[in-house]
Amino acid sequence: MSGKLTTTAHARETLVLGLPLVGSSLAQMALHVTDTVMVGWYGLVPLAAVVLGASSFFIVFVVGSGFAKAVMPMVAAALGRGDEAQVRRDTRMGLWLSIGYGIVVIPVFWWSGPILLALGQNAEVSAIAQDYMRIVGFGMVPALAVTVLQSYLSALHRTQVVLWVTLAAVGLNIAVNWALIFGNWGLPEMGARGAAFATISTQLLSLVVLCIYAWALPELRRFRLFQRFWRPDWPAMRQVWRLGLPIGLTGLAEGGLFQASALMMGWIGTVELAAHGIALEVAALTFMLHVGLSSAATIRIARFDGQGDRVALRQAAGVAVAISFGVAALSVALFLAVPERIVALFLDLRKPESAGILAYGAALLVLAALFQLADGMQVMALGLLRGVQDTRVPMWLAAVSYWLIGIPASYVLAFPLGYGGQGLWLALVVGLFCAAGSLMWRFWRLVR
Repeated sequence: MSGKLTTTAHARETLVLGLPLVGSSLAQMALHVTDTVMVGWYGLVPLAAVVLGASSFFIVFVVGSGFAKAVMPMVAAALGRGDEAQVRRDTRMGLWLSIGYGIVVIPVFWWSGPILLALGQNAEVSAIAQDYMRIVGFGMVPALAVTVLQSYLSALHRTQVVLWVTLAAVGLNIAVNWALIFGNWGLPEMGARGAAFATISTQLLSLVVLCIYAWALPELRRFRLFQRFWRPDWPAMRQVWRLGLPIGLTGLAEGGLFQASALMMGWIGTVELAAHGIALEVAALTFMLHVGLSSAATIRIARFDGQGDRVALRQAAGVAVAISFGVAALSVALFLAVPERIVALFLDLRKPESAGILAYGAALLVLAALFQLADGMQVMALGLLRGVQDTRVPMWLAAVSYWLIGIPASYVLAFPLGYGGQGLWLALVVGLFCAAGSLMWRFWRLVR
């Protein structure tokens, strides 16, 4: 019986499933980090524009990725019940909803320049950001389709291929960035637009490889994922929509907190915005560790939920929380020990503006250490709740924590109280702790 697994066995199974997902999450984040680093080498204004453009793309992506993330617990629960037909139905309709969403949002990217100007951003930065976003906007469909296939394969415990495909995408992204941002290998120098073309290249490569794998692997053919793909399945679509939309809106609530912080940092200054972007990239790298562990927890909790094994479900949840807590403690130690060295990796220190970015970014990174525990706990709690297919109440808890507490606190601390960027980051800590506490309470109340 799975309920008789020891704590050590639960930890081993969580790590066997989770470590490739951690690696994949880190590699996915590395795609964005390489853009930031390489555009940072190119220039300050393009860096600020890519920070704005990439964060804006991410906000729109997060909402649509809710359908993809809903596929993971739905497929895992269906496997727990032994219902392979439902695996195919849920995944197909996740792809349908993701593709439709990706098409609908293209105009947002095309007219992003006026939106950024209306939000008080610098005109030169906004123009470059619009050039960047007009290109990456067409990558929304493949990006979301890749996320659906990653969820499907992960729920089937095919996490290794997810990892290796993402690592290959990182390599391609670096090569295309090097060629198109700086005009190497006889290709045109395109700056921020070159980073955008590199992003689309990696998305398309990943989609093609994952589609071939899901279709051709003998062990997966029994699911017939792409057979009569054009046929709608309205009951399955409603279920993916019901579970996925709150997931996307929850991501919007959290992403909106960080996007609002980027916009407010842009009001403070370009150097501060560039430093903010670097510090967020670093914090996001450690956050990806928790994302991978959270995904593993979602799969295991959903499988036990499908089997009706509540004892194993609670045991697996406790072990996952403990592992995430240990990762957070290590991240805090790293951020406090060498903040300047970490920020310096993102800069060409020979450029005169780099000194200011380095000093400001190191100070922000010290503050980022404060919310490592809360950030890890809130994403782990969301993963556990998705495992039991509870997404609507967590959406409201996240919205209150981030929009009614975090964002107002950011503005008040940064401007009326005069603490600037440091005050803005302290408010992030407040919002994240509120979310972590309320979401963890919700999960353990449901499964007690």
